[in-house]
Amino acid sequence: MHLLVLDAALSRCLAALTEDEHILAQAVHEGAHGQAAALPPLAEAVLQGGLDAVTPRGALDAVPPQGVLDAVVVGIGPGSFTGLRTAIALAQGIALARGIPVIPVTTGEALVAMSHPGFPAWAVTENRRGGLFLERPGTHAPCILAEADLPRPDSLTWIMGDGAPRAVARMLARGWPAGLGEARRIEAAALARVALRRMAGALPPLPLEPLYVEPPATT
Repeated sequence: MHLLVLDAALSRCLAALTEDEHILAQAVHEGAHGQAAALPPLAEAVLQGGLDAVTPRGALDAVPPQGVLDAVVVGIGPGSFTGLRTAIALAQGIALARGIPVIPVTTGEALVAMSHPGFPAWAVTENRRGGLFLERPGTHAPCILAEADLPRPDSLTWIMGDGAPRAVARMLARGWPAGLGEARRIEAAALARVALRRMAGALPPLPLEPLYVEPPATT
């Protein structure tokens, strides 16, 4: 299944073309600002088979013809107000033009999909106001909290995301069972992995709208 993957939730934006969860082409813009201008050209580049520094060698030979696309996958947050709105609007426009579905994936779902499958995992990301977004996919709604208010894991839990170092340091100082996961930012393959599970019915559907857990700030 060929997917166009779009995300601009955290400190970069990306567009990738995948076959299932295998990257065929990818373009990335680093930085927490400028997603509104950067993301559309990234999407155009991968759809047209444009070269990129992180496109696997020889992968462009496998890029499907321009019209062959099964779905658009988009990160819906929590994350940057502007980034989320840009990615969702672009996903909707591309999907509408091609008559294909848009599959939403949360920031936490993607980060947790990058964790060790044998242990529970949480996603903790910075909200740029000094607090943390906490997502425990499948068990609790996303929330924003202060570092001091992090809950205690019931068992050894891997913490993923750009807020993970701060969260794990606090948890370990309290003697809690937490491990620092490797993932700090979202990867296209993880978004595709979650989307495929959602399309197969293994995960419940989500509304195609930004996942805000605090009043939006235009950042």
